[in-house]
Amino acid sequence: MSTAETDQRTQEGLLALGLRQPPANIEAEQALLGALLTNNRAYDRVSDFLAGEHFANKVNGQIFDAIARRIEAGQLADPVTMRAEFEHSGILQSMGGLAYLAKLLTSMVGIINAGDYGRAIHDAWIRRQLIDIGETVVNNAFGVEGGLSGPNQIEAGEEALFRLATEKGKEGDFVPFHRALAGAIDVAALAFKSEGHVTGLTSGLRDLDKKTGGLHPSDLLILAGRPAMGKTALATKIAFSAARALLTEAEENGGKPKGSVAIFSLEMSAEQLATRILSEQAEVSGERIRRGDIGQKEFDRFVRVSHELARLPLVIDDTPAISLSAMRTRCRRLKRTQGLSLVVVDYLQLMRPSVGTRPESRVLEISMITQGLKAIAKELEVPVMALSQLSRQVESREDKRPMLSDLRESGSIEQDADAVMFVFRDEYYLQQRMPKETAFDSTDKYSAAMDDWQRKMSLVHNKAELILEKQRHGPTGTINLFFEGEYTRFADLDTMHDH
Repeated sequence: MSTAETDQRTQEGLLALGLRQPPANIEAEQALLGALLTNNRAYDRVSDFLAGEHFANKVNGQIFDAIARRIEAGQLADPVTMRAEFEHSGILQSMGGLAYLAKLLTSMVGIINAGDYGRAIHDAWIRRQLIDIGETVVNNAFGVEGGLSGPNQIEAGEEALFRLATEKGKEGDFVPFHRALAGAIDVAALAFKSEGHVTGLTSGLRDLDKKTGGLHPSDLLILAGRPAMGKTALATKIAFSAARALLTEAEENGGKPKGSVAIFSLEMSAEQLATRILSEQAEVSGERIRRGDIGQKEFDRFVRVSHELARLPLVIDDTPAISLSAMRTRCRRLKRTQGLSLVVVDYLQLMRPSVGTRPESRVLEISMITQGLKAIAKELEVPVMALSQLSRQVESREDKRPMLSDLRESGSIEQDADAVMFVFRDEYYLQQRMPKETAFDSTDKYSAAMDDWQRKMSLVHNKAELILEKQRHGPTGTINLFFEGEYTRFADLDTMHDH
């Protein structure tokens, strides 16, 4: 085939595409309207998913909305009661006046088919939306809308598809109480049978699991703290423990892990995060690893542990300033391909809202991000743990323990979260208050101050507090943890327990 023939066929194909009519089912629209005007009970079959905007014929959509308004106001909507409204508004004028009303009544087949008509109308609307999204994607790719890079165009397209799928593509419905009750009993039975009464995914911290029952699907958990408190180290510990639990369960059952743990590290690179986990598990200081200041024995242990860790169902995405829509897409893909059991975000103030949105203020932007993270948790039915910075007002208080009001842009974070936890290390602040000899006019006073400081330091050395300030489904309170600064490692504080 010659180049000229190929070009001609391409042009004919494009012309044929341009001549194709958007999907529509005008007969179904007319039949449904006729059914509604004949018997208003037909409205109950379509009211939970259908709206006037879904009709391909604009006039049919306006008629539907007018009928719906009367029915929802508890009034009768039939040809007699609607006639005055239609004449006054002029809705039917472009369709031939009241004669169109008579045509709608003759189009009615029966109200028993109303639900099928409604779904046919809605399906055609979804197809038209897909065509619009496709045209926008194509036009953006050709550069019609400037200012969007290729990756941003992908995110915008994915966001539009996600919005269509979640907001309009699915029908909501009531869950019968007996079904909800059965689910609640299953959860209670699982808690009763499981050791330690942990129904969710383990955090690797015994006392935290006791208070929360583990990490539960659909929950948004906020882990907050000031810099140097160990937020990332604690989140990494929880992510690692969850991944190890998934691997152990798979090995016991002789299969593959049923899910994976995803860490979105917006501040640290994947290599830095991996080094932290290696340092903790191999008990080799991360600083010494970076300097190469390790002996052969330590290096061998390092390699052995790295081989063990490589089997963990743990993935890291270190895209800086990742957008909410990109994160959602990657989580959905991971759930589909490998399974997904936990998402950790470090940290939410570094995220961007979905592509195409321009929040008016930083507070509104954070609100959109927290709402989006909660939506990811609910849609994918996984716990999402998001780290958050605290405002500097903590530093100005005598008692540096954080409170809910210390959360930056706290209103939306506190509102959307199912649990809010603060990590606090008194040792960090006390270390900064070490007495200086020059501040005292005598050696005795300096010695007394130093003794008092050392006594206080001994009480908080290697200790951390995890303050569970909010928990929607359980008790709050403070959990004491062991913290080893050399390996930035958190663990249970066993001195608090009887053996």
